[in-house]
Amino acid sequence: MTHSLEPSTFASDPAPAAVWHWRYEDAAGAEVTGLEPSPRFPSQSDAESWVGEAWRDLLEDGVDAVTLLEAERVVYGPMSLHSQA
Repeated sequence: MTHSLEPSTFASDPAPAAVWHWRYEDAAGAEVTGLEPSPRFPSQSDAESWVGEAWRDLLEDGVDAVTLLEAERVVYGPMSLHSQA
């Protein structure tokens, strides 16, 4: 069997679109505006990892809860950022 040195003709998958993001909400459930919007992520797990690290800063900025969206589809939430004492 011989191996060609030519590049493959198979189309490579493009990088996944960064469509996962968080909506910030106040205690009444209204969207919090005036903050830098959530970064966009290529996967749900990337988005969840980020909020796991950023939730304290978000809470300090007046965000009480977050909702995860894939593009415009609500995946889950609102999820409180307050600890369950």
